[in-house]
Amino acid sequence: MITTTTPTIEGHKIIAYYGIVSGDTIIGANIFRDFFANIRDVVGGRSKSYEKVLREAKETALREMNTKAAALGANAVVGVDLDYETVGGSGSMLMVVATGTAVKVE
Repeated sequence: MITTTTPTIEGHKIIAYYGIVSGDTIIGANIFRDFFANIRDVVGGRSKSYEKVLREAKETALREMNTKAAALGANAVVGVDLDYETVGGSGSMLMVVATGTAVKVE
């Protein structure tokens, strides 16, 4: 499955459009990760635990979107957009939504 943020794929002609597809995921951060991330924020540096959660959420959303596109007969998704949002009472949940247009290319 070719997945791209661009509206076209260089070297490939789009021969069919199947419509908008999306994949989403919501991942919670645990209390220990929050605690150590807060310490990291105070002393500086990157929060590797949050980066890992963010990466996992993005990969899950993209995989779900591609699965839905394949079920429609697509072999590519163009115009992909990733949206990130925190949800929950204290913003302790991360939501990632991947959206794009399912297409068939030559």
